[in-house]
Amino acid sequence: MDSSPTSNRKSEFLDSLQKGLLLGAALLALLLPPAMHREPAPPAPVAPPAPQYTPHRLADFGSIVPTPDVRQVANWAVYTHDYQNRNFIIVDKKDARVYVFDREGRLQSVAPVLLGSAIGDDTVPGIGDKPIAQVRPEERTTPAGRFVAEIGMNMRGEDVVWVDYDAAVSMHRVLTTNPSEHRLERLASPTNEDNRISYGCINLPRAFYENVVGPTVRTGGAIIYVLPETRTPQQVFGSYDVPRLMTVAQH
Repeated sequence: MDSSPTSNRKSEFLDSLQKGLLLGAALLALLLPPAMHREPAPPAPVAPPAPQYTPHRLADFGSIVPTPDVRQVANWAVYTHDYQNRNFIIVDKKDARVYVFDREGRLQSVAPVLLGSAIGDDTVPGIGDKPIAQVRPEERTTPAGRFVAEIGMNMRGEDVVWVDYDAAVSMHRVLTTNPSEHRLERLASPTNEDNRISYGCINLPRAFYENVVGPTVRTGGAIIYVLPETRTPQQVFGSYDVPRLMTVAQH
């Protein structure tokens, strides 16, 4: 039995509508890729941490009044961190004194020293390989410069602090093997005019070496600044007057 015209038209309409919906869904699927293929959103940028600034510091001498050269080098070393946050030691050859600072730039102790008998800031080439008896008077200098301290042993089997190992220059207890040199008396005298007696090494009072210098170098190491006597600290270390620069910057 044939269907009526009305039924046929209704069937055709529904068929067309269904095809149109399917075609629209297919187009939509092509235009919009599945959610699983979408790339995740990039993470929000994270701000870098704020830089940490260390306040500028100067050396702390406490109640001690140093010479201008010692103050300049100590302030410069602390201000620029040239001493690399180690302990540091300054030997003032002109004044024949040694200053020992901790890692914070605070003066721990100061003492007189005995130095090379010859005036000069340079080491004679090959001096460390010479027998002591062959070292001429003019070669007996204590070299100026910046040195990394090292604990070691000398030829007598005694512990020393090496300043310049190749040049055989060290800090050690005062030698008393030759009574005619009066080294203990020289250390105890109020003047620095009689403190030039050694072959180049830096002689310290025994208690000062054993209680201050030795433990300081063993605990955290140390930088040694031997100040010049024929040149300026600026020429040897590149140091400068920090307080004066800070004062100028404030105006």
